[in-house]
Amino acid sequence: MDNQNTSVLPHAQPRLSEKNHPRANAHPGGVIHDNFRHATRFAVIGNHLTQHPDLSLLAIGLACHIQSLPTGARVDIKTLAARFPEGPTRIASALRELEAHGYLRRTRERTETGRIITRTVSCNQPGHRRDTPKPPARRAATTPERKPARPRALPAVPKPACTSPALLQTATEVLAGLRRTDPRLLLSATDAEHLVPGVAAWLERDLTPTAVRHALTSDLPAEPLRRPAALLAHRLTAQLPPLPPFRAPEPPPPVRHPLRNCDTCDRGYRGPNPHNCGDCRTPTHR
Repeated sequence: MDNQNTSVLPHAQPRLSEKNHPRANAHPGGVIHDNFRHATRFAVIGNHLTQHPDLSLLAIGLACHIQSLPTGARVDIKTLAARFPEGPTRIASALRELEAHGYLRRTRERTETGRIITRTVSCNQPGHRRDTPKPPARRAATTPERKPARPRALPAVPKPACTSPALLQTATEVLAGLRRTDPRLLLSATDAEHLVPGVAAWLERDLTPTAVRHALTSDLPAEPLRRPAALLAHRLTAQLPPLPPFRAPEPPPPVRHPLRNCDTCDRGYRGPNPHNCGDCRTPTHR
């Protein structure tokens, strides 16, 4: 590591036997340290913690364990109770000791999603407080919310030359009845309003509602229809039949007058005059 550990000698020293140790005879029966310099996987912990006069042994050991953990490790009561044989009650009491002596700071915070969490800060030197950066948020919290996709516009449909109310009503009834032929062709009110002019354009080309319904519902794909309205709009445009050939209006049939009897000559006749036949109305007859 780059930082020098000031609690050990600057150079590794050869191991000493117990009889040659400089403090072997200072306190007979006391502890003798057989130290070896660590180069990896070690933590620097102050004697003010390990030899704290007021903390319990469990609290000191728990503080040493917490200070050796990497940033972001879970140190809640449930996690610690699963790691050590001491139960949740003793671990909770030890955490309160550390919090009372400044080795832990626990605050409750609300996340962006509204969840309440406990933020735990481990202090290796009580009284020397600095701004503690928050651990990086999870990816799910930092991922921007996706806006709902705007529905794609439906293809344009043909327009009828005459938009009579009766024609538009018939076209609406044709679209409303498609779901009876195929349940996948259930249309929303917005989609039906868009498709009505296209169906009306077919009806004014001398097609019956049954023929239009058959053209829209026959030979549909077997797979589910993701956008049935778009499929119908495409069919109304791509399969639009041609206009019927021009037919001159037929002349009205001749008027056939009822058979009457002439008031003058008593002959039967057909004519617009309700009293006299044509001969009796002429001057020569008179």
